[in-house]
Amino acid sequence: MRPILLFSVSLPLLLGSCGEKSSPEDSESVHENSTPPREEAEPEEPITENELEDAVSVNPNLKYEIKGDEVTITDCDEGVSGKVVIPAVIEGKSVTGIGDRAFQKCIRLTSATIPDSVTSIGEGAFNTCSVTSIIFGEKNQLMSIGGDAFSNCPLLTEITIPESVTSIGPRAFDSCRSLISITIPDRVGKIGPGAFRDCIGLTSIKIPDSITGIEFRTFDRCRSLTTITIPDGVTSIGDNAFKECSNLTTVTLLGNAPKAGEKVFEKSFPTVYRNPETTGWGDMFAGRPVKLISERP
Repeated sequence: MRPILLFSVSLPLLLGSCGEKSSPEDSESVHENSTPPREEAEPEEPITENELEDAVSVNPNLKYEIKGDEVTITDCDEGVSGKVVIPAVIEGKSVTGIGDRAFQKCIRLTSATIPDSVTSIGEGAFNTCSVTSIIFGEKNQLMSIGGDAFSNCPLLTEITIPESVTSIGPRAFDSCRSLISITIPDRVGKIGPGAFRDCIGLTSIKIPDSITGIEFRTFDRCRSLTTITIPDGVTSIGDNAFKECSNLTTVTLLGNAPKAGEKVFEKSFPTVYRNPETTGWGDMFAGRPVKLISERP
């Protein structure tokens, strides 16, 4: 097995600003790396696309780990501010991951651009950040969003989850209180418990047909949510999935009655609407009245 190399980038600041550099003494396995000055004899030589990609355009204390031919961003100085553009290539190797807690508590960070090469965002990667937007490229390859990846980002208003994503971890967007709407891609097979808990500004969300279960507290305290449609593939809904959704009035279930406890709609008071062709229904579902879709307002 090839050894893991850890690096700390010390490159020119191309975009945004940053706090104090972390000392190279912080870790014996972390080393400072400076961009060599361009030869004076070649001042007119154009910068190639790869050189631009190699330039870490965010802050001189971005740290990363090289494993084989892949790079994972592992840390960033908490003082980084403004817009972060994560490079697609570092030292000629593709950046494929944003590691666990890499940007955690970067409270001056306003936005992050994630390159197409990244396939995973780790647990707590942007937890407790002040980002207002997360930007992905048009050809992104992101597959997984880890637990708490964007939790407690109260200013996040805009994120388009890439179509390539297949899993969203527990509490991934917990307490993103400024998030207004979100579409879950068709490839997502699992949404972790509490994924959108306390998203009090969320007014609309689209759940794809690929989802088979809605976990415990997934939409707990989504107080601006008024309607939601649950696809026919959903066979179970966990307790408190829609707890304290005080403005939720209409829940449309397209399939047969899923398994559910009595606390699905704890402190929420919607009417449940169903297709007439489906089975397993009674006059009540999880403590709420059931009507036909034709009776929906």
